[in-house]
Order: sequence, then structure tokens, then C-alpha cells
Amino acid sequence: MSALAAVEFQSNWVEILQSPFMRNALVGGSMVAVAAGLLGYFVITRQNAFAAHALAHIGFPGATGAILVGAPVTLGLTVFCVGGGLLIGLFGRRVADREMATGTILALATALGVLFASLASANAGTTTSVLFGNLLAISADQLVVFGVFTAAVVGTLAVLARPLVFASVDPAVAEARGVPVRALGLAFVVLLALTITMAVQVVGTLLLFALVVTPAATALRITARPARVAALAVLLALGSVWGGLVLSAMVDLPPSFFIVSLAVLAWVVVLATSGGRGRHRPQRPAAHGHGVAQRT
Repeated sequence: MSALAAVEFQSNWVEILQSPFMRNALVGGSMVAVAAGLLGYFVITRQNAFAAHALAHIGFPGATGAILVGAPVTLGLTVFCVGGGLLIGLFGRRVADREMATGTILALATALGVLFASLASANAGTTTSVLFGNLLAISADQLVVFGVFTAAVVGTLAVLARPLVFASVDPAVAEARGVPVRALGLAFVVLLALTITMAVQVVGTLLLFALVVTPAATALRITARPARVAALAVLLALGSVWGGLVLSAMVDLPPSFFIVSLAVLAWVVVLATSGGRGRHRPQRPAAHGHGVAQRT
């Protein structure tokens, strides 16, 4: 109770928001929100929520291993997240197979994470940041990496969005019509791995769902149209990040707590106001016109 009593409103919170580290946090968090919001629809539609959660934990040994050898944490996260995503995509074509492959890879990664974390015990603070996020510590160099990753996610989705939606909603029909479902699946897990690499540094391994899944799940309660779901998910993720940073500046508490709380609050409000109706079913792309749906 004494710790809670020590939390006070900071009258200079506007000045804090204008500080360089807050600007870095705002820019970095916004890029993560955009990438996570865009991919969230596909994570849910493709039933990859467990894989998204697992990839964050698979990245943990990459981060702790990087700490151990003195390499950038982002590099370690990227190598393990992308590598783990490719393995999941290669070994798990069906949902059941994918979950078994994911669980097996996750178990090995967790064991490696425990080993590396114990060997790098002198850097316990950095390890804690990987678990819970440290948005306020985002550096200018990390912003450059985040910019490259976000551009890769947005650019790739701009090209692959239509066939990826088709392959996600009805993979059997899409494959029968010549859509490269397998290749699209691998491309998707790579994009997801890049997004998770960024998101882990914002909200941490343990709180990742708040940005990657929750905004899209909230949006799917409102609409079933993929483009609208993606737009709403991005707005919800951005609102959570921005609101979290403002509240963090006001009371000097970790922004990851507020980011997660705001994302979950939005989900609860939409859930309550939807009158108990079930989640909207994702819509399959129309088969008329041009594009992959016409291929036989």
C-alpha cells in the first residue's frame, strides 16, 4: 500500500512528453502499432494467436543470448523470431500440426532462454525489459530498425493483401484456384516475426497480445470487412500506445501497463456493448472481377 501511496500526479507531464526519450517512444510505439494492427486480422483469421504468443517467447533466448555476447538485443530477437516463424511455417501446415510444431519449438526456446538468462544474470535489468518491455528506452538506432521493419510489413501487405486474405479465410479453395497458399503462409510468419520483434521491445514478451491480437479482436466485434478491421485495429493500437505514454508521463509508471490496460479496456467496452453477439466472421474476397479469386 505504501508503494501505491507514493504514486503522485506529475504537474510537468507536458514537458516530459516533449523530452527526446518520449519522442522516440512515441515514434517507435506508433510504428509498432501500425504493423501490429495490420497483421492482427490475419493472426486471428489464420488461427495463429498461439503462434504469435509463442514467437515472442521464442525470441526471448535470442534477446538473452544477444545480451550474453554483447550483441544488439534487436538482432537477437530478429534472428530467433524469424527463424522460429519459418520453422513453424515449414513444419505446421494444418492447424493441429502447426500447434504441435509451435509447442515443441517453444519448449526448446524457453529452455535456451532460461540457460542464457542465468548466464547473463549480471544484465538482469535488460532481461526484465525483454519480458515486460521498455518503450521509454527506445534509441535512435532502434527507430531506424523499426522504420525498416514497418516499411517491410506495410509494403509487403500492400502487395499481398488480397491473396493473403483469400488464403487465410478459405485456404482450400484458394489453393484449388492456384493461390500459392504455402508461400503466403511463410511470408506471413516472417512479417509476424518482424512485428513481434518490435512489439516485444514496447510491451514485452509477456504482454504482447495487447498489441498484436487484442485490437484486431476488438475490431472484429465491430465489422467483418478486412480493410475496416485493419484500419480500426491500427487506430485502437495507436490510441493505446499514445494514451499509455500520456498516462505514464502523468504518474511516472511503466507505459506498458497503461498500453495493455487501454487495449483491454477497449475490448471489454466493445464486448459489453455488442450485446453478447458472436464475433463477426471474416469475409472471403469476392470471386468476381480480377485478381487471384479468378484463377483456376
